[in-house]
Amino acid sequence: MSVLSLFPTRVYTAKLQGPGVVAFNGRLLRECAQYREDDVAGRAWSRERYPGGYTSYGSLNRMHTLSPTFAHLERRLRRHVQAYARALEFDLDGRELAMTDCWINMMPRGVTHGLHLHPLSTISGTYYVRTPQGVPGLKLEDPRLDRFMAAPPRRADADQRPWVTMPVAAGTLLLFESWLRHEVPPNTAAAERVSISFNYNWF
Repeated sequence: MSVLSLFPTRVYTAKLQGPGVVAFNGRLLRECAQYREDDVAGRAWSRERYPGGYTSYGSLNRMHTLSPTFAHLERRLRRHVQAYARALEFDLDGRELAMTDCWINMMPRGVTHGLHLHPLSTISGTYYVRTPQGVPGLKLEDPRLDRFMAAPPRRADADQRPWVTMPVAAGTLLLFESWLRHEVPPNTAAAERVSISFNYNWF
């Protein structure tokens, strides 16, 4: 008799390495604040679709092409994306995964980001610039959840849970396949949580 684990959902997490990471995060944080100040269209888009917070998704969503600092972030992320693609056993047919979108998220107390996925992308992820104590992690949904039907609940310590919340910390990144649904619960910390999200594609 044997019990197999089939169809795993693989999520990649890592900390940026190398000298000057703290100073680099400081530059990113200052630029995020400055772009929010200057981005009139983005603030208007956020008022309607990101209440209480700011995201440049609807206005400045290719930050790696606008800012040398964000372009440097893309270069630092590249090897992590390549390592994750190898772990996923992708056959890219000679093509390269390229960053297609990159945007800012700034979430003060009480701001949330509802359940969603990233269509027309291959790998998505978030790099965390500032994570005050008590901010929520990234909540990932079991992609089979709508097929569980009559399945009983699982134990609290079970490996296979319908939801898993990944802890987040400044200087770290999370990568996941873009079809994986996820959300950010309300920020309960007094300070603002700041992150940079991005998509990669191979076509």
